[in-house]
Amino acid sequence: MRLELLKVEQADQLSACKLSILLGVMTPKSQVEGFLKFARGILKTESAILSFHHEPYIWLSSPQGFGAFHAKKEAKLLPYFKGATSLDSAHENYSEFSKYIRSLGIDHERVIGFNLKTSEEHSIGQVLLFDECKDPYDPDSLELVHEFAMSLIRIIETRLENEELKELCEQQSALNFSKTKFFQIIAHDLRAPFHGLLGFSEVLAEERASLDDSSIQNIADYLHDTAQSTYNLLESLLNWAMAEGGRFVYHPINFQLKQATKIVFDVLNTLAVKKNIQLIENVPEDLRVFADINMITSVIQNLVSNALKFTHVDGTGKVYIEACQVEQSIEISIRDTGLGMTEQQIEGLFQPDIKVTLKGTSGEKGAGLGLVLCKRFVDLNHGQISVESKQGQGTIFKVRLPLAGSTHQSLNTSYKNDDPSSSDQLEKMH
Repeated sequence: MRLELLKVEQADQLSACKLSILLGVMTPKSQVEGFLKFARGILKTESAILSFHHEPYIWLSSPQGFGAFHAKKEAKLLPYFKGATSLDSAHENYSEFSKYIRSLGIDHERVIGFNLKTSEEHSIGQVLLFDECKDPYDPDSLELVHEFAMSLIRIIETRLENEELKELCEQQSALNFSKTKFFQIIAHDLRAPFHGLLGFSEVLAEERASLDDSSIQNIADYLHDTAQSTYNLLESLLNWAMAEGGRFVYHPINFQLKQATKIVFDVLNTLAVKKNIQLIENVPEDLRVFADINMITSVIQNLVSNALKFTHVDGTGKVYIEACQVEQSIEISIRDTGLGMTEQQIEGLFQPDIKVTLKGTSGEKGAGLGLVLCKRFVDLNHGQISVESKQGQGTIFKVRLPLAGSTHQSLNTSYKNDDPSSSDQLEKMH
C-alpha cells in the first residue's frame, strides 16, 4: 500500500470527522477500530479501511495496528457500487473497481467493498477489505460482515439522533434562559420608573390647584425625562430580545465608516453640548468596512451615548470618535475622559446580568443592555469588541470590523466565514 499512514493522535483535523468521533475513534473503546478488526477476523483478510464522506481522514486496520491517512479529494468509490450495498468479484464493476483502488495506492489481489447506506438514496461512506491472497472470500463470512456493517449504520443513526436531540435541548435551554432573563430585566428595570411616573402624574391629577407654575414645570420635566429614558430602555430591551431570537437580518455592504459616525455625531452632539462635553468626530473619509450599516451605527451610537453618560460635565470632558486601519480590519475607537472602570466592572460589561449600574455624571440610569446589544451586533458582523479603562482615567472601547473588499459587493452579498469543514479545506473521499 502506497499511502502515508498517520497515528490517530497526529490527525489534527479530527474535529471535522463527526461520524468517526461519534464512534469514539479517539477512545480506547473505538467502534471504528473494533468494527474493522472484527471484519478482518471474520474474512481472514489482512487489511480493512473505513471512510466516511466529507471527512478528511480514512481509517486503516492492519497487522501493524490502527491508524489514519489523508483522504484523497479526487477519490470517488460510490459510482462503482451502482446502488448495491456490497461489491465483490461477482459484481459487474469489480474489475474496474479493483483497478481504481490500485490507482489510489491500495495494492491487493482481492478486495471487497461495502457501501454504508442509510437509505436507498443516501450513503455515508464505504468499507474496503483487501489483501494479497487469491482465494475468494467465504460467502457466509461476507454475509456476517455485511450484517455487522448494517448494524454499524444503525448505531451511527441512533447517535446522530441523540446528538440532534441534545443540541435541540441545549438550544431550548438557552432560549428559555434568555426569555427568563429578558422578563427579569423588564420587571427589574421598568418597575422603578413607572412608580415615579404614576406618583407624579397622581400629584398633577389630584393637587393641580395647589401647585405653582414652577412646581408644575418641574413635574413636567421629570415626567418627560422619565418617559423618554423608559422608552429608550424598552427599545433597548426589544432590540436585545430580537437579536437574541435571531430576528435581526444581517445585510452587510461596503460603506464609508464616516457615514455611520457622522450620523451618530449629528444625533448626539446636542446632548453633548447640553452636558458641557466636547464631542469630537475624527474618522477619515477613505475608511471603508464590510458590515451591516444599521447595526454598526447602533453600536457606535450606544458606545458614544455611554461615553457621554460617564464623562465629566464641568467643561473639561471630551469624547472622541476615531478610526484607523489595522491589518485587514478597521478599528473604531470611542474614547472618553470620564469616570473609568474597575477590573471587576470591566469583566461583567457584556453580560446581561440584573444589577444596579453606576449613575452617570448627570444622574442617568441604565440597565446595561446597550453594551450587551453592542456585543451581539459586533459578533453578527464578524468583528471583535474590547475595552480598556482605568478608574478616574477614562475608557476606550475598540471595535474591529472586516475591511471592505470588492466595490461590487452589494446589499445581498453574504459574508463567508473561514469554515474548517468547507470543501476547499477538506480532502474528501466519495
